[in-house]
Amino acid sequence: MSEQLDLGVTPKPRAKKALALTNDRPVARLVVDTGVAHLDQPFDYLVPATMAAAEPGCRVRVRFSGRLVDGIVLERLDASDHEGTLLPLQSLVSPERVLTPEVCALARAVADRTAGSLYDVLRLALPPRHARVEAEPPKDPAPRPAAPEPGGWSRYPNGQSFLHALQDGEPRAVWSALPGPTWPAEVALAVQAAVAAGRGAVVVVPDARDVDRVSAALADVPHVALRADLGPAERYRRWLRVLRGEVLAAIGTRAAAFAPVRDLGLAVLWDDGDDLHAEPRSPYAHARELLVQRAHLAGAGLLLGGFARTAEGQLLVDTGWARELAPARDELRKVAPRVDGTSEDDLARDPAAQAARLPALAFRAAREALDGGQPVLVQVPRRGYAPALACVRDRTPARCPACHGPLQITSGHAVAVCRWCGRIAGDWRCPVCEGRQLRAAVIGSRRTAEELGRAFPGVPVRTSGRDEVIAAVADGPQLVVATPGAEPVAEQGYGAVLLLDPWALLSRADLRAGEEALRRWMAAAALTRPQGHVVVVADRAVPQVQALVRWDPAGAAARELADRTALGFPPASRMASVSGSPAAVADLLGLVDAEVLGPVADGDLERAFLRVPRPQGAALAQALKAAAGIRSARKAEPVRIELDPLVLT
Repeated sequence: MSEQLDLGVTPKPRAKKALALTNDRPVARLVVDTGVAHLDQPFDYLVPATMAAAEPGCRVRVRFSGRLVDGIVLERLDASDHEGTLLPLQSLVSPERVLTPEVCALARAVADRTAGSLYDVLRLALPPRHARVEAEPPKDPAPRPAAPEPGGWSRYPNGQSFLHALQDGEPRAVWSALPGPTWPAEVALAVQAAVAAGRGAVVVVPDARDVDRVSAALADVPHVALRADLGPAERYRRWLRVLRGEVLAAIGTRAAAFAPVRDLGLAVLWDDGDDLHAEPRSPYAHARELLVQRAHLAGAGLLLGGFARTAEGQLLVDTGWARELAPARDELRKVAPRVDGTSEDDLARDPAAQAARLPALAFRAAREALDGGQPVLVQVPRRGYAPALACVRDRTPARCPACHGPLQITSGHAVAVCRWCGRIAGDWRCPVCEGRQLRAAVIGSRRTAEELGRAFPGVPVRTSGRDEVIAAVADGPQLVVATPGAEPVAEQGYGAVLLLDPWALLSRADLRAGEEALRRWMAAAALTRPQGHVVVVADRAVPQVQALVRWDPAGAAARELADRTALGFPPASRMASVSGSPAAVADLLGLVDAEVLGPVADGDLERAFLRVPRPQGAALAQALKAAAGIRSARKAEPVRIELDPLVLT
């Protein structure tokens, strides 16, 4: 022990300097990034005089449990009902009021519906701050456009009345769009009608290509396009233009659903069945449910559009919350493609077409379009060359000897490799028959393009998929092979569309397999020119093929909803997915009173589903949130909770 020197002087304790508080509402109520479920509640802090500008909606830094964390001011109060000592704000990050009351109310409603925390939702709603951009002076509000003419909406019996109601009402419609490339123009007309009346509009589309198409259609309406590839500075600049009221319209992907437009009058969601609308981060909110909630809270109109219709959209119509907006049958006959179904069994009866895996009907449709100088679209469900292999003798799936992953071939001259670990499987042997020869169990887009190139010599073949997505193709004879969602738009429309390997979509082990197959087929078929030819290589007796032949998205959605209602599946009921370790899942299930389906093993984890009737959905979310809070306070092993999961397998 070291010696202590005695200098004969006793040090006096240093007096703490009194904190000078602002005289105006000296208490700030905050939402704090605590990171734990059981502390999802507002906290009160003192406002120093130097931070009097910390008004509701501002970002601040505070000390919480001994560490500095982010917070957002919800309100300023004259006094706090907290009996203990309040800590002061540590710093005011920015005086910009980034959280509006409308977005705050929406975030709270979304958190309650999804059993999530408020700050997790706000993390999705508010982009990261960029100080240099925030310091830029605001611009004057853009002038309002003139009220639009009906345009393409005149082809719908209730289209003009929908546009008129956007001036001061809250029309809500589930829109079955006519086939063709005109839907961005019709969305633009609806946005223009709302903005011309001085009301805000938010448009949410699946991907950046759709953002560009709608933005181009809105050339005469001041707006911003919010894209993830803009970079943090430009994205924050555009977002601030919306926040400051410089423009009244915002377009973007799912994060744009929170765009802080002023006086929201219209929310638009295109193709709500696309899985890109499902947020992969906690609390896993879907853009459809988010915009429905926002339109309800703001008293705004809603346009839920697409070529196909989901069961959730049909439920909005059946309950009367929204009206159906469908084209007249005579208008549909003018532009709808001619759809033919054919069986894959026809391949065996037509040896001349086997080289390209095309039945005679599909081959003739492609040849007629190419001879007429028109492009042909070929939709293939799988990417790659041969993404799944099997034994030639007994069709046993080929698996990697090292990790048991599926084997694939990446080109016509390549050796089989594992899709998981990348090991070469040149010495593979079938575990059942000892055979060494492999066949393609699944044909990918690249091999399809190779086969089509041999079947149609001299015709250019292009591919569009995950590696390279083509936005548009010029008119002229060419073959375009694309995976679902990556189909390019043709200038004058495709002369023919061929839908191959439909079983890959229909046979998925998913509740939404049939609905998703029809959605993808309709999205591709809608790219044909008026009266174009569509051939789906599936039996016409399949219900989804029948709906495509008749171009009847409403009827297909009604049948899908009726089937799910009879079975007690969403959207007729509310379901929650709970996944984690077996002990953690069992612990959480013991805290919630609901029908349990499972649990079942998912690798080293377990997954269970909780199901309640739809009217009890709010109670289920509240119970799950309370259970998560109890387990969080215990510091128990976390469990992933997802309300209304998109995939039920």
